[in-house]
Amino acid sequence: MSWLVTGGAGYIGSHVVVALLEAGMEPVVIDDLSSGFARFVPDGVPLVEASLLDTATITATLRDHRVEGVIHLAGFKYAGVSVQRPLHTYSQNVTGTISLLGAMVETGVDTLVFSSSAATYGTPDVDLVTEATPTHPESPYGESKLIGEWLIADVARAHRLRHTSLRYFNVVGSGSPGLYDTSPHNLFPLVFDALVAGRTPRINGDDYPTPDGTTVRDYVHVADLAHSHVVAARRLAAGESLEPVYNLGSGDGSSVRQIMDTIREVTQIDFVPEIAPRRAGDPAQIVASGKLARRDLEWEMRHDLRSMVSSAWEARQAAG
Repeated sequence: MSWLVTGGAGYIGSHVVVALLEAGMEPVVIDDLSSGFARFVPDGVPLVEASLLDTATITATLRDHRVEGVIHLAGFKYAGVSVQRPLHTYSQNVTGTISLLGAMVETGVDTLVFSSSAATYGTPDVDLVTEATPTHPESPYGESKLIGEWLIADVARAHRLRHTSLRYFNVVGSGSPGLYDTSPHNLFPLVFDALVAGRTPRINGDDYPTPDGTTVRDYVHVADLAHSHVVAARRLAAGESLEPVYNLGSGDGSSVRQIMDTIREVTQIDFVPEIAPRRAGDPAQIVASGKLARRDLEWEMRHDLRSMVSSAWEARQAAG
């Protein structure tokens, strides 16, 4: 029996695949390689290159590999870009999830861990986000993730489906030198790319009501995140009860200036970030509580900020 990881050739998905292997579980990857890389998939792990919109191939993969459960990470993940590409976002994230769920129902695969997002909350009016915080997504991406949670819950009511959804904010770091964040929109790769190119990184606003004036966000290490995905999968497969939604958060967060200072120390590239105006709609602080996940999913912040930065930088350097 195996576990299907959708989007398993991506940054987070490939770390989940490694965590499954380390747990003695058998992963199978399906990925259209639109943002993932075949080289991110470990040797010996089957890789099916296909879109989630290809229901027939998903169904065949579930049957051919005797899949017992799915960890669903595939999707279009760029919240800002989703505003300009709503139809593409909904096609990939909503229609793709419908296709996957249909294949699961057809083949009797009844266990699902869904990679949701803190984007479902939008801009919350609380400093510490919990699972009870109202959801008000502000982008097609956030909306598509919330719809995904609704779809899964509806299928669970109509069919036998054990499931949970994991919401998280900023995933950083690396658990392996060969795996790194390639997103053109995330803070760490943006700063690293600027430094490598000899450009000065930029901070958008330094007059927020935070300790150092820059925005505070929740950063979690990708290896810690992957571990809790696997714990969720194992507990669901064992028939244990889980909450429908968990936040994977640090509980305190880090400021953009703290990130910049730590990057300067780790890379030993001396720079003073440029200060640009605030970006419209950027809240001062968004941090999530991981209390429920600590209780049920072995969720821990095993890596401090320096470890997050150093592991990400090492992986970036190894990539060339």
